[in-house]
Amino acid sequence: MIGLLRGLVEIESPTLDKPGVDRAGRWLAEHLTELGADVRNFPQADVGDHWLGTWGDGPGGILMLAHLDTVHPLGTLQRFPWKAGEDRFYGPGILDMKASIAMALIAVKALAAARRLPPHRLSLLATSDEETGSHTSVDLIRDQARQHELVLCLEPALPDGALKTWRKGTGMFKLEVRGRPAHAGANPEDGINAIHEMAGIIQQLIAAADPERGTTIGVGTIRGGTRTNVVPAACRALVDVRVLSGAEQRRVDAVLQALAPLHPQATLVVDGEWNRPPMPRTARMAASFARAQQIGAALGLTLSEGGTGGGSDANFVAPLGIPLLDGLGAVGGGAHTEEEFVLRTSLVERAGLLAALLSEWAR
Repeated sequence: MIGLLRGLVEIESPTLDKPGVDRAGRWLAEHLTELGADVRNFPQADVGDHWLGTWGDGPGGILMLAHLDTVHPLGTLQRFPWKAGEDRFYGPGILDMKASIAMALIAVKALAAARRLPPHRLSLLATSDEETGSHTSVDLIRDQARQHELVLCLEPALPDGALKTWRKGTGMFKLEVRGRPAHAGANPEDGINAIHEMAGIIQQLIAAADPERGTTIGVGTIRGGTRTNVVPAACRALVDVRVLSGAEQRRVDAVLQALAPLHPQATLVVDGEWNRPPMPRTARMAASFARAQQIGAALGLTLSEGGTGGGSDANFVAPLGIPLLDGLGAVGGGAHTEEEFVLRTSLVERAGLLAALLSEWAR
């Protein structure tokens, strides 16, 4: 597993570098082929290709979700190379989520060697644009999920090793206010200050946050104006919204639609989208986790559960009503930084858990 992991970590694959992601994809395709998988390629024009490896045939079965891309730009490997410590491995993208791909390959290889591959179909879908919103892969993810009976998302575990049984949905919106320019000293009364108007709009929006219901609203960037002696005619703000439920998503939608400047001649344009729907802890999710606990217990593992405000491709699967587990990847820390690591012991433990879920789920 260490050899596989190092080989993949040392292929830099930032989302926006198609050649790099495609090198990682071809690496994966070779290993899938060696393991006897039927390998399909889904070519993409502007991002890396998506890849699907399948063992067995027929309806149903289990789908594993992973992604090949990372947030680390080209050249990161020179500053932050692969490193093996006593109890940790380091490298760009190692936790999120190249360790998961190595674990999946080893899990299938171990089951095949032990003649414990299940009779139903197993699939591994590796996409290329998760870190930028999965815009080219979302339809493929949903289509493949609908063709399977269980989806295992191999995103990293929570820091304490817990699986993720809930995630918040994510909305990304742009607010743009148009006012009217004027000289700030000679005739300010003829202007409409777009920054002042935006400040009022932001207050309206922030008031709609409801942390008790899991709804957070944050302004990430704001830009406006040209010079201090000019009444600014334009202001733009980028807003991040996280919600735990569809009801909260609809409520925030209504708030966004009702936003308005205070000045009657100022205008506001709201643009953006809900990139990922919420993944709530439903009864189905609780039942899937209970089954995973049962399987883990047979390996001497005590599984716990939790959630996160971050999104993953599991968010796209959650509304489909298909049994789903998330956070099955390695345990580690420092994701998206140049201190990213996985715990050595977690690689074997989580690969063993994944193999057991693949082979024992339907028994």
